[in-house]
Amino acid sequence: MKVNRHEKIIELIGQYDIETQEELAQRLYESGYQVTQATVSRDIKELKLFKVPAGDGRQKYALFRQEEKDGLNAKYVRVLRDGYVSMAMAQNILVIKTVPGMAMAVAAALDKFQFPEVVGCIAGDDVIMCAIHNVDETLLVMEKLRKLIG
Repeated sequence: MKVNRHEKIIELIGQYDIETQEELAQRLYESGYQVTQATVSRDIKELKLFKVPAGDGRQKYALFRQEEKDGLNAKYVRVLRDGYVSMAMAQNILVIKTVPGMAMAVAAALDKFQFPEVVGCIAGDDVIMCAIHNVDETLLVMEKLRKLIG
């Protein structure tokens, strides 16, 4: 049932400019699917739907495609390169210095890369502290970042 519903959601967002979960739930209901808002919310998350401009200041749901993911990754790499100044290691804490005002953007980019070694990041104005599982993984993350920065 869920697979059929997911296929229908993909069809509906391709056919209509659906802006809200309620609107999607209504379209599904009209197509014969009895769903709650919580189910629609889970479906959106599972399908990795996101909102894109639909014109006239409106937004609509769209399917996250690999080519869009590659484009997003390129944007995050640019943010990382533009904001990065230096990095240093303090045991399992990676401290990344950025251009003033760029720490939050760089930390958000780091989060999007979803490095499994990173437990979490905290950003200030020009400094990011990344908690990493252990010292060896800290060195691994530093090497990954060096490759991304180029």
